Amino acid sequence: MGLTELLMHFNLTRQEATIYKTLFAEGELTGYEVAKLTGISRSNTYTSLAGLVAKGAAYVIEGAATRYTPVPIEEFCENKIRQLHQIKQDLVKNMPVKKEDTEGYITITGEKNILDKIKNMLLEAKERVYLSVAQNTLTLILPELKDGLSRGLKLVIITNHSFELMDATVFQAEKPPHQIRLIVDSTKALTGDIPEGENASCLFSKNKNLVELLKESLKNEITLIDIMKGK
Repeated sequence: MGLTELLMHFNLTRQEATIYKTLFAEGELTGYEVAKLTGISRSNTYTSLAGLVAKGAAYVIEGAATRYTPVPIEEFCENKIRQLHQIKQDLVKNMPVKKEDTEGYITITGEKNILDKIKNMLLEAKERVYLSVAQNTLTLILPELKDGLSRGLKLVIITNHSFELMDATVFQAEKPPHQIRLIVDSTKALTGDIPEGENASCLFSKNKNLVELLKESLKNEITLIDIMKGK
């Protein structure tokens, strides 16, 4: 993902992101200079500069000619994150009361959405986590696994390559490259495949039968690993 796309995640339009990068590269500029450097029309340039100022990404320097300077990237990002955190608190406080979760099955598609769900499950875990996953996926959720261990979680991992994680119990076994099976606190389960892109699909549920079925499957897999070690 390029710089422009990354900046757009902070609520900048593509033209605003382009101008923001130009201000960083060139320093203080007038609207005319920005338009000349970027090739953006003058009318769109001034609209985008006004947008950058309104969104806290640029400051106006008054003088004989109005000039613009970028807000430092760390400051701009931290301000946005702080605003989003406050918005999150307001949303959590004011949303309608959620009905009790059912024990139905929820299909989650797309690699990013599945990884987000896995990370949230790990962050919400209170006691124990059982995880069977290939190492290429394991590395993507390593910060959340370490956070869980720091909170005293019992963590059991089955993966397809040699892997060490202090305080975790790790077993090595052959695994399909994209398969994942995850159980959290014996109450939530996620299973499926997460290849790169939008073809990824997993099933999430709090259904007791599914949780117990996956737990038994993982126990059997661990037993088989121990048997193979003993040969």
